[in-house]
Amino acid sequence: MSVLAIDAGTTGVTAVVVTAEGTIAAKGYQEFAQHFPRPGWVEHSPEDIWQATLEATRAALRQHDRSDLEAVGLTNQRETVLLWDRETLGAPRRAIVWQDRRTAEICTRFRDEGHEERVAELTGLRLDPYFSGTKLAWLAEHEPNTWALVESGRYAIGTVDSYLVARMTRGTWHVTDVSNASRTLLLDLETGEWSQELCSLFGIPRDALPEVVPSWGEIATTDPASFCDLEVPIAGILGDQNSALFGQTCFEVGESKCTYGTGSFILTNTGPEMTRSEAGLLTTAAWKSPSGELTYALEGAIFVTGAAVQWLRDGLQIVGSAAESEAIAATVDSSEGVVFVPALTGLGAPDWDPHARGTVLGITRGTTRAHLVRATLEAIAFEVRDVVDTLPAPASLTSLKVDGGASANDLLCQIQADLLGVPVERPEIVETTALGAAFVAGLGVGVWKSVEDLRETWTLERRFEPAVDPAEADAAHRRWREAVERAKGWATG
Repeated sequence: MSVLAIDAGTTGVTAVVVTAEGTIAAKGYQEFAQHFPRPGWVEHSPEDIWQATLEATRAALRQHDRSDLEAVGLTNQRETVLLWDRETLGAPRRAIVWQDRRTAEICTRFRDEGHEERVAELTGLRLDPYFSGTKLAWLAEHEPNTWALVESGRYAIGTVDSYLVARMTRGTWHVTDVSNASRTLLLDLETGEWSQELCSLFGIPRDALPEVVPSWGEIATTDPASFCDLEVPIAGILGDQNSALFGQTCFEVGESKCTYGTGSFILTNTGPEMTRSEAGLLTTAAWKSPSGELTYALEGAIFVTGAAVQWLRDGLQIVGSAAESEAIAATVDSSEGVVFVPALTGLGAPDWDPHARGTVLGITRGTTRAHLVRATLEAIAFEVRDVVDTLPAPASLTSLKVDGGASANDLLCQIQADLLGVPVERPEIVETTALGAAFVAGLGVGVWKSVEDLRETWTLERRFEPAVDPAEADAAHRRWREAVERAKGWATG
């Protein structure tokens, strides 16, 4: 028995086949294009996402017997919003990506009107361009002809999971799970259902939204003519960061993980009780069981970490690949005072400043590309520490489980352990986002009987112990925080 997991990320789609033993038997990957029509705007072509999904799946299936597949699990970039025609499944415009900052002024307007406290009370979130509701409000204001077809019922709206389910089932199902729905600013976090009050506030027709379903169970069935000749249950859906928490088997209250991807995300399981943060962390729905039980999490969302390394590769062209960054950074013992704040799309937790911009300080005649590359790795670790420092006492860390592409970077993991002062633990399988999607789908059809069965599949690959004086780490962090303050508010003009 095995499960196919689709991980529809921000820059590409990964498809993996996971066995009942929790190992990856096959894998496919396909990148898709990023579009930046204006500064601060980020868009994806929905059709590109779908074609990448098909290509990645075909690549995985070439390596594995499809008759062995029991189910499909989906995980996806959250907060990104798409529109599509319910009949043709064609998209009238590109998706607005979670990183997109175009709605900063809408957020300011809602805040000035006094809505933020009520929005935070209902959703656990804040008024920030990051979240889906403000993007939909922007579409309603700026593209009225398109929005009229949403209001008439012709166009459906949803996040990437909803779109992929529609494409995989030839439009038969319009669904999402609570982990994705909780990132829209439209879900009542306590009930786990869409809030009419919030839909009215943002001007979103309730009927255009998908049905909110449990995170696992037999949710839908793929159409073989649409999806790689497969007719199997879609039995699990989780937003990517929630999926990584599940894939890291963080099932107990207080267990935490950090995923290093395009951005980095620290999630801490808080169990069936919502925990509110006064320090910039988000309260979010982790997942919902078929019995209806909600599990919550605290989340620190960092917008640009791995994307900063991509910028070194594609923008500055000073590294040939992301993997090369470790070797280049290791050629120097320190960044020699260079500090890089990668606020390339504003700042997320804990600062939440959409007007911040990328800043490099401390450059001298002696600065080389190696210093800047090392400063980039340090920036990723500093951003994670910023979030960890705001965790409430019950969730304070004794160790940190890490995953995602950049977690393969030994130097980054060591810097992270040094700055946090706790061990960093890397599992044998670092594709835990895809693994989590496989786990929920497998639970949905009985490949695994319980979360205890899943916990037995987790294996430690390496533990990184702190190796610097805590006072030295604290001093470096204070200098970082000074640089962050200088990066804030730059784009207000």
